[in-house]
Amino acid sequence: DAAGNTTKAITKGIAIATAVLAATALFGSFRTSVESALPGGAASSFTLNVALPNVLVGVIVGASVVFLFSSLLIRAVGRAAQRVVVEVRDQFRTHPGIMDYTEKPEYGRVVDICTRDSLRELVTPGLLAVLTPIAVGFAFGYAPLGSYLVGASSAGVLMAVFLANSGGAWDNAKKLVEDGHYGGKGSEAHAATVIGDTVGDPFKDTAGPAINPLIKVMNLVSLLVAASVVKYSNNVGLRTGVAVGAVIIVVAAIV
Repeated sequence: DAAGNTTKAITKGIAIATAVLAATALFGSFRTSVESALPGGAASSFTLNVALPNVLVGVIVGASVVFLFSSLLIRAVGRAAQRVVVEVRDQFRTHPGIMDYTEKPEYGRVVDICTRDSLRELVTPGLLAVLTPIAVGFAFGYAPLGSYLVGASSAGVLMAVFLANSGGAWDNAKKLVEDGHYGGKGSEAHAATVIGDTVGDPFKDTAGPAINPLIKVMNLVSLLVAASVVKYSNNVGLRTGVAVGAVIIVVAAIV
């Protein structure tokens, strides 16, 4: 299992690299789409100058979305785990024969909790990935949207590597202690590494791998809305309405 954690971290690194390649290709398509939608002479004016405040804001928002997305998924795993704990305790209380093997646990109820929670908890991160580029594009324009993708991709790559590697390391630390090092099982070191493993599991198995599709989805959505962002750049009412609507939906979903 320890070797598997290390191998898994390596394969996740390869997956992250492919996500960067996909993001690079999609960003190139985004630039082409923007230049095609711009008026004739303005096509050459496509630049992402971070000296401009709104472009810099796009970079910061893009990077912060990665952290928000990760936290939503980590907390989702925690909530689902708590529901499983409550269900298991309830079954022990109502079916005491489970402990002496005279009764079989109702495994299906736990599986049902995990299935329903996994689907329901994906709604908010999904909305965040889809609607945030729309909000940034219509609120600030195509250049901040491009810088948003740069910030999200940069922070996302580093965050995904960090989550995959640190989660695997904390899991393997527990196995090292269980092999007899630093006091072995039952020691304070073992209790500490159990906590580390509990945090590391959603890191390496949920939030880390999910950043890859996050990067791809945000780039794809930006590509799809790029022409509209340029086309309606002078329609303040429409831009405001779309941006505010997207933000309200995301905030409501998080709350």
